Amino acid sequence: MEQEKVSIVRYRGSKLSKVKELDLFPKIEETYKETSSIGGTLSLFGFAIIFWLIYSEINYYLHSKFIFKFSPDTDFDAKLKINVDITVAMPCANIGADILDSTNQNAFKFGSLEEEDTWFELAPNQRKHFENKRHFNLYLREEYHAIQEFLWRSSHTSLFAEMPTRNDVPNRPYDACRVHGSLVLNKVAGNFHITAGKSLNLPRGHIHISAFMSDSDYNFTHRINRLSFGDPSAGIIHPLEGDEYITQSSAMLFQYFIEVVPTSVKTYLNTLDTYQYSVKELNRPIDHFKGSHGMPGIFFKYDVSALRVTVRQERDNLGMFLARLCSVVAGIYVCLSFINSILQFFSKIFTKQAYKILEKGNVHQPNVPDVVPLGAS
Repeated sequence: MEQEKVSIVRYRGSKLSKVKELDLFPKIEETYKETSSIGGTLSLFGFAIIFWLIYSEINYYLHSKFIFKFSPDTDFDAKLKINVDITVAMPCANIGADILDSTNQNAFKFGSLEEEDTWFELAPNQRKHFENKRHFNLYLREEYHAIQEFLWRSSHTSLFAEMPTRNDVPNRPYDACRVHGSLVLNKVAGNFHITAGKSLNLPRGHIHISAFMSDSDYNFTHRINRLSFGDPSAGIIHPLEGDEYITQSSAMLFQYFIEVVPTSVKTYLNTLDTYQYSVKELNRPIDHFKGSHGMPGIFFKYDVSALRVTVRQERDNLGMFLARLCSVVAGIYVCLSFINSILQFFSKIFTKQAYKILEKGNVHQPNVPDVVPLGAS
């Protein structure tokens, strides 16, 4: 009977053995590792620095930056929205407010602003609200570049609410008129003005009828609570809001030359097309005898810029962020390793010198027997 042949599978080793030979990170056994108090102290110090730098890098990555881009404005069909809230120290029956654009088209064909009789002197609660807004806007103008990014990142389109209602009612006739509202205009240059007399539309313009008013009735002291273009947007600062001008001259001309800049704000929260503007002011009394001619009133002459500003919120890509994290950890590790080697080197030298000094001080002197004089007992 033939014997059965038994075949045994021969173990040829793991196929990963050749891969292990390519390991660039050799492992050192624990028995060969040497620890010291200096290394432990530097390790704790290094961990603290690494954690702090990692936190800073993460905060920097999340704290995005804003990129500004200027390009020609090609949106010719867009409309220009103007928002007005101005109080003039004259009754509504004595003033007229309207807009005339560069096409000689009266903008009130698109709507009209509301006129509300009121008192120019604010109530205590209204004065407090207006002064806070006034001082805050003044601070924004002076520190604009330091706070604008914070405003753009926020989702608040207005840092102040509307003017509160009066907490007291004066017992006297109305002496002021509040002109407020919004109009959607053509995106061309125009002139918004408030002057004496009601306006009368004509085929080629308009006139203000003030024949029944005396010079003593004129008072163009005014307060600008709101004057903006476009929809509300976080980060857009309107220079004229919060201004108040009080004049003692009845025939006073206030001129504001406004440059309106189309602006696109693109953040992670939303995207909005709006407008911001810069302004130049010129105030002078009207005195025909001294050669200062003109019509008393408040004139806002605006023009639309041919350039568009695009504000885009961006942050570095994830790969760059991870590369910076790795460089931070590796850099701190290498630097501390170098410092640890230097300290260990000087520590060994100091230890050897100390041992030598101790060995010299502890040399055992041989005992020499006392010499006994002859004849001593």
